[in-house]
Formats: sequence, structure tokens, C-alpha cells
Amino acid sequence: MSSYRFCRTDDIDLLVDALNRCWAPHFPNEPPMTPAAFKRSIRDLQVWCSSCMVAMSGPDPIGVLIGAKRSSGTLIHRIAVHPDHLRQGHGRHLLTSLSSKLAILGPPRIVAEVPESLAATCELFSACGYLEEAALTDYERDNSQHPTPNSQGDQSGFVIPITVEDLAANGLFEEGPQVCWERSFQTLIARKDEIAGRGVASDERIEAYLLYVRRDDSTAEILSLRSLVDENPAHLHQLLTQLTVQGFERVIFPRVHPEEISTDVLEGLGFRPSTTRRLFAGRARAA
Repeated sequence: MSSYRFCRTDDIDLLVDALNRCWAPHFPNEPPMTPAAFKRSIRDLQVWCSSCMVAMSGPDPIGVLIGAKRSSGTLIHRIAVHPDHLRQGHGRHLLTSLSSKLAILGPPRIVAEVPESLAATCELFSACGYLEEAALTDYERDNSQHPTPNSQGDQSGFVIPITVEDLAANGLFEEGPQVCWERSFQTLIARKDEIAGRGVASDERIEAYLLYVRRDDSTAEILSLRSLVDENPAHLHQLLTQLTVQGFERVIFPRVHPEEISTDVLEGLGFRPSTTRRLFAGRARAA
């Protein structure tokens, strides 16, 4: 007999166990979940234990849903069912239970960013009434194929160090483009101490900026790349060459929303698409 329940803040160990039992078998190359990593997701993504659920069969978790909540909506961060319990309705029950709760408590908007390769999960969201809003694309850039500043030609502004706090103080997050949940300004603020940044500045203002973190010795991950002057490619190229100077051979730019920056600009900067996620959105409703 299966049972389902929402979690509390003292259920982190249960949620970690549920993820390692139900999520990890589907993604064997990912590191196991730990309490420390889960607490970090609370800080960075605003995961709420009260928006998380587990399905149990006796003492063992057989399904798990991890929800993150902000004023704008709730993100289904992860949903998984143990391989031995698939196709038994557990995933649908987890989704509809959370939807019923949010129909009362809010916020009403619910989103999920699902890898396109997970066809069954995409089908689950579609069957539960979610609509696809956009495709979020991962991009990669091979820095060895692009010139360093010494061979780039004219520079269009001064490159200066910049921080998340600098950008927030200048109001540059207030009317930014739509981005994925993991690169929203709330996450940037939460991770501000580990994020590096560069900006192109004129005498009057910041013209463009780049925020990034080091993935490993050779890879940088972009968290924000934005020109404030009509998507000026010269500014953006100027910023990207700073990563080349620092020795990064590879740059990744994950989950780019089509409204964030145009495909033509990215391809002109040397980025190439790799994997895609489907952004599903729905409204909370009582069962």
C-alpha cells in the first residue's frame, strides 16, 4: 500500500534518501545527493520542504518531488519514481497533490524545465495539463577558435571587474530578460560570493556585463551575459575574451531562454547549441 505526504524542514534526511533511491538510478553519472547539497539548493534555488513530497511503500521511498518556491511561482525542480514502481500513477499523484495545495496557498504558477531526452517525463507534464512555453538551450563555446584581445581589433569600452551587488545597486536586475530558474537574480544574489564578473563601462554607464563561475580548471559557466546597448556583439565579444585570457578553454551557457539573447548573436559569438530542455508551465488547481 502506497502513501504520500508533504515534508517539513526536519525531513531533509528523508528527502535526501528519497532522491538517492528514486532519482539516482535514472542519472547514474550524477553524484549522490547529500544533506549539505540539499541545503545548498534551499539557499540557491529556494527549495521549500513544504513544497516537496515523498511516496512511500512501507518504510521505503518510491517517489519524490522537489519543489522550489518564489513569489513568481513554483518550480518542479525534480520529480522521480523508483524504477521498480514506474507506470503506476505515482508521478501524476505527486504533481496533482502539489497543484491542489498551491491552488489554496499559492502561488498559482507552476513550471518545470525538463530535458527533451526525458520523453516520458515530458509526456507526464503534458498529460497533467502543462503547456510548453519555450525551449531552453544549452550552448557551448570553444575558446581556442576565437582571438584574444591582442588580435581582436578595436575595443569599444573599458573592461572593469563587476559584482552581483554592483549590478543590483544599479537596478540592472529589475527589468532583465526572462531567464531559467537557476540563473535568476534570486539565485545570483544567493551565490554572489562565488560569482566573478566583468563589465564594459563607458564614461556614463555600464554598457554590458558578464557573470560566471569556474566549473573546473578549463571550463567557465556563464550565469549572465547581457548587453544593455541593443545586444551589441562587440561588447559581448570583448567580455568573452576575458575568459580566454584567464585560460578557460571551454565556456558553457546553460538553459538559455529564447527571450534572453538571440540565437544569431550567440552563434556570431561562437556558441553552438547542445542539449535542450522544455519549459512547461501550468496553473495550480484543485483536484
